Amino acid sequence: MAQYDTIFKNATVVNHDGEGQADIAVRNGKIVALGTVTGDAAEVVDCKGLHILPGVIDTQVHFREPGLTHKEDLETGSLGAVMGGVTGVFEMPNTNPLTTTRETFEAKIAAGTNRMHCDFAFYIGGTHENVGELAVLEKLPGCAGVKVFMGSSTGSLLVQDDAGVEAILRAISRRAAFHSEDEYMLEERKYLRVPGDPSSHPVWRSPAVAMSCTTRLVNLARKTGKRIHVLHISTKQEMVYLAEHKDVASVEVTPHHLTLDETAYTRLGTYAQMNPPVRDRDHREGIWKGVANGVADILGSDHAPHTREEKDHEYPASHSGMTGVQTLVPTMLDHVNAGKLSLQRFVDMTSHGPNRLFGIAGKGRIAVGYDADLTVVDLKRRETITNDWIKSRAGWTPYDGVTVTGWPVGTIVRGHKVMWQGELVTASQGQPMRFLEALPTQG
Repeated sequence: MAQYDTIFKNATVVNHDGEGQADIAVRNGKIVALGTVTGDAAEVVDCKGLHILPGVIDTQVHFREPGLTHKEDLETGSLGAVMGGVTGVFEMPNTNPLTTTRETFEAKIAAGTNRMHCDFAFYIGGTHENVGELAVLEKLPGCAGVKVFMGSSTGSLLVQDDAGVEAILRAISRRAAFHSEDEYMLEERKYLRVPGDPSSHPVWRSPAVAMSCTTRLVNLARKTGKRIHVLHISTKQEMVYLAEHKDVASVEVTPHHLTLDETAYTRLGTYAQMNPPVRDRDHREGIWKGVANGVADILGSDHAPHTREEKDHEYPASHSGMTGVQTLVPTMLDHVNAGKLSLQRFVDMTSHGPNRLFGIAGKGRIAVGYDADLTVVDLKRRETITNDWIKSRAGWTPYDGVTVTGWPVGTIVRGHKVMWQGELVTASQGQPMRFLEALPTQG
């Protein structure tokens, strides 16, 4: 009988040791040996010329199930994830019905198990109504924590007032994630939206709208002594401000805020419309500075698919959001090759960062005893991203026609070769992630 299920040989492995040649041996879904591995294996995968990264975890996706499955569901969204080299996702609660009760949460866990192609966790939505149950809900198996919308986006989850946010923070013990835009200011500023002109979107949802909410949020975190995770930072001012509050606040940035600028509205029209919005290159460079100086902790795609019909409505009736989970790895590897960040920093923001911030059990590192979640990439491969490649039910990407250097060639989830060289090899074995702050008790 073979000593190992699989040995990945001859790759450059990127992990806690830095970058170097190493073999990875897998048995029963776990990494059991690392370095120069000898012994028999049922399968030996030659990865000469390739890099193996800890499995990329996309900590912000919207897969739209239940209720909005005409544009995405857990199966199609996770297929896009694994085709793009992503081994795990945190999925958001603004579904229909909202994911705000034990029943709706556990229904999603059941719907994802052995049907999603990658491993997963779901956020529970924080509301005025469920604040009394959040201490229990945030500890449910497979829960990534509590998500709060302080500014309105897709769906009807909204807690815009400081008292409501404070009550949620007082009720919970884990790090909570926030969409930080000031809803009061958004309401006051609606007159700034110019019909038919999506470039007015960042005028309406201005840097001040984001900054106002983020300062309120940090003050509430300090008042309650709780940890916050500020999602999709879009302004240079927030990045400077949050540098002073890293004890309570962790920071997410997105590929689109690092890649697109004001020219996107001319090129893409409403297909560039996001909340918070893509801004000018001055803000983009401010976000890159936050990546370079370590203020930004984590990368999430904010994959938020809508159909072409929904995007084609005249602004502002057009829907905000774009696909992103499948393009996260190639767009960011292109930035690595351009010298904007190191491969180690990319790994820190997509694997080590999620592990560190959210306490994911057994994921986020290439180390003995951890799940064999691996993202295999060819750093030299040049490919052109196309709408045809996108597996999301929405069927489009803002990067259609963009040529990148660096490409995902393998997605390994708990030792299973799920995607290899652009083909789905093993389907639908996704399982809920486990978290250190919500481990089940035994006995």
